[in-house]
Amino acid sequence: MFGRTPSRLLVTLAIAASMAAVQAPVVIRMGTVAPRTSPWVDALQSMGQAWATSTAQRVRFTAFADRPSESEVIDKMGTGGFAAGALSVVGLADIDEAFNVLAIPFFFESDEELIHVLDRLTPVLAERLKARHYQLLLWGHGGWVQVFSKQPIRTIADLQKAKLFTSEGNAKVVQWYTANGFHPVPRPAGDIAVQLKLPTGAIDATPGVPPLALATQFYRDAPYMLNVRVAPLVAGVIMTDATWNRIPPDDRTRMLEIAKKTQDGLFADAPGLDARHIKEMEANGLKVIALSPTETAAFRTKADEMTASQRGSMIPEAIYDMAVRERDAFRKSKPRR
Repeated sequence: MFGRTPSRLLVTLAIAASMAAVQAPVVIRMGTVAPRTSPWVDALQSMGQAWATSTAQRVRFTAFADRPSESEVIDKMGTGGFAAGALSVVGLADIDEAFNVLAIPFFFESDEELIHVLDRLTPVLAERLKARHYQLLLWGHGGWVQVFSKQPIRTIADLQKAKLFTSEGNAKVVQWYTANGFHPVPRPAGDIAVQLKLPTGAIDATPGVPPLALATQFYRDAPYMLNVRVAPLVAGVIMTDATWNRIPPDDRTRMLEIAKKTQDGLFADAPGLDARHIKEMEANGLKVIALSPTETAAFRTKADEMTASQRGSMIPEAIYDMAVRERDAFRKSKPRR
């Protein structure tokens, strides 16, 4: 009798532990470099609250904004510090170079083109992430990247002279800019406002989207904006397999439905946010530099020359070709404006 008592006790404890494990909520800590005051973090927090409600608190979510760099977010996802990350395509390209295809300068002319190509590429890109043990939950649209600078930039030559911010951690991007006559300065994203504020900072120009320029106030130290839409700022929210697989299948379905609504809202809001934030910055001293059609064409010609060198070196050939094919098919199906 005494010999069986410890066994029964162990069984009881094991059952209790198992029940506690089933009942314990899955806590999702998500890292992002986006400012906590930005509309993107607001949208992600709202999504997290909806996740918690729809799963009866079985899933709980917290966004940790203002991270110093996307490489830090990725590193912490690898060590368990974060279960998820909201990363720009620059950060996603640190995981897989295929994501560089969504950041090619002047590749897209409209949100409609972007949405069409993204819709076609998503299954392929999601599979590439899955091979690296991540789940792609949703895309985000942060607006259109434009160039902010301390001195006016009106030509390609002006831009080539600038000390231009680029995200640190990707030597190929730095080499690509340098090979094309530019002066890239790799720094953490959190360094942009700090360096621009310094009279002799490491950078004097940076690509950026209007909502970010306003949220971080860096436009006050780089008060000229070249009114040329370089590329859409596409981002993705990804989660580690280790966390995703702990969530019950029915809850995952609910979460993906909510994520899709969040994605749709971000894409619908992006154009209005750009316009509203540019107008607000202009009221506080921002000077918008509009180019003539000839000057804009010169930028596009240079960008096309640079783009060709990315195929196979910075972007897998199959992904690049697929993106070009889908974009061109969309343009043929729609009258060009």
